[in-house]
Amino acid sequence: MAETTASRSDLDALLDLNRDYIEAVQHGDVRRFDEILADDFMCSNPDGSLIDRKAFLEQTAKPVTISGLEAHDVVVRLLGDVAIVHGRTTYAGPGGTAGAGRYTDVWARRDGRWLAVSAHVTRG
Repeated sequence: MAETTASRSDLDALLDLNRDYIEAVQHGDVRRFDEILADDFMCSNPDGSLIDRKAFLEQTAKPVTISGLEAHDVVVRLLGDVAIVHGRTTYAGPGGTAGAGRYTDVWARRDGRWLAVSAHVTRG
């Protein structure tokens, strides 16, 4: 299946946004999240809680307790004005213990730009 220029541009933009998202988690970058999260953003946390945008930004502002966060095996599925991003993460937890998880983020094109509308995070 041939990829169009528009979808290649969208794919590149979504990969960049995914990288920004991971970096924002690692560095507690509330400002960047404020730019890329939709007003109606929701996140399912590893503990099973479901939080809205405001609570997510408050959570992000807390001191970061992990280091070396990296995304692996990132898959972007473009579905018109919606994209689903799947990935695997590795990181070091407090005390240097190895950690890993998975995430699924949903992005929507709104007013010509991609915004994160949903995130689901697991840890193993």
